[in-house]
Amino acid sequence: MTTDNLPAIRACRPAWNKGRIVGQKRPLLPKHVWAIRVRLEIAANVRDLALFNLAIDSKLRGCDLVRLRVADVYAAGQVKERASIIQSKTRKPVRFEITEGTRKSIVAWLDNPLMIGSEHLWPGRFHERPHISTRQYARLVRDWVTSIGLEPTSYGTHTMRRTKVAQIYRKTGNLRAVQLLLGHTKMDSTVRYLGVELEDALAIAEAVEI
Repeated sequence: MTTDNLPAIRACRPAWNKGRIVGQKRPLLPKHVWAIRVRLEIAANVRDLALFNLAIDSKLRGCDLVRLRVADVYAAGQVKERASIIQSKTRKPVRFEITEGTRKSIVAWLDNPLMIGSEHLWPGRFHERPHISTRQYARLVRDWVTSIGLEPTSYGTHTMRRTKVAQIYRKTGNLRAVQLLLGHTKMDSTVRYLGVELEDALAIAEAVEI
């Protein structure tokens, strides 16, 4: 007795990226940065304001940002003007600046009672989690961009990493500086990260009229 070959039955699951915008996330524009800052200041959300400001200044990957310790940015009774950490992805050091506004917001956060006895700059809510997770950070970024009316699927944690370097490249055209600030080992990575070739091509095309 023979049996017919029946088609395999598979569960109909929606694609993981259905309805999502995939690919590189957009950097914030200066007006977006200030709009988010104002909202966080009005809400008196000292933790999120310090996190947002340092994310913009440091240009760190989310995994490195959430692991920052107080000692990484604070020494001798004040917030450092420049800091350095070892990147978890490349295991190489990267330095970043901490601007005056960011230093003030970090000081306000460090004075918060929630920071008493904490070694990590962004402590977790539970004892088994010494710091917030990258998933929590991603949710915060989504909340920030949504609060000013932006489409959350177009932005993510890499938005924070790209925001300042995108402005630096637009104003200076200095790829080497951007490479150093991002901690990239290869220039090709920086070019792809910024989408430089496409941006430059579009700028050239826009300047030509026929």
